Amino acid sequence: MKLRHVVLGFLPLLILAGCVSPLKTSSINLHTFIGCAVREFTFLARKPGCKGMRITTDACWGRCETWEKPVLDPPYIDAHHRVCTYNETKLVTVKLPNCAAAVDPSYTYPMAIRCDCGVCATATTECETV
Repeated sequence: MKLRHVVLGFLPLLILAGCVSPLKTSSINLHTFIGCAVREFTFLARKPGCKGMRITTDACWGRCETWEKPVLDPPYIDAHHRVCTYNETKLVTVKLPNCAAAVDPSYTYPMAIRCDCGVCATATTECETV
């Protein structure tokens, strides 16, 4: 169970990495796209005692519609916040190269299968600004 929490902790990093270094180009205009989609990207997998390895995987990427409007009754705001989040993932394990003898070379990360605009789930996404 602890491994799952550690692996799921990497999901926000994967989302950021997907926005920073996308590899795949498509016919979708990413500047005007509203929605949530699976998108390919590459990140550097690192672990103490092992050499880093570039991994290409899929992550969720996109912008979802969100709005707020004032209302007269507490809490004085009606909010509709949706984020691009993981709907289904698959765990993938690779072996990192050149690991020290006492270090397990296994590195597990999540790969997005399906993404949707939805309520922010703290188990898979950083939600502190929502």
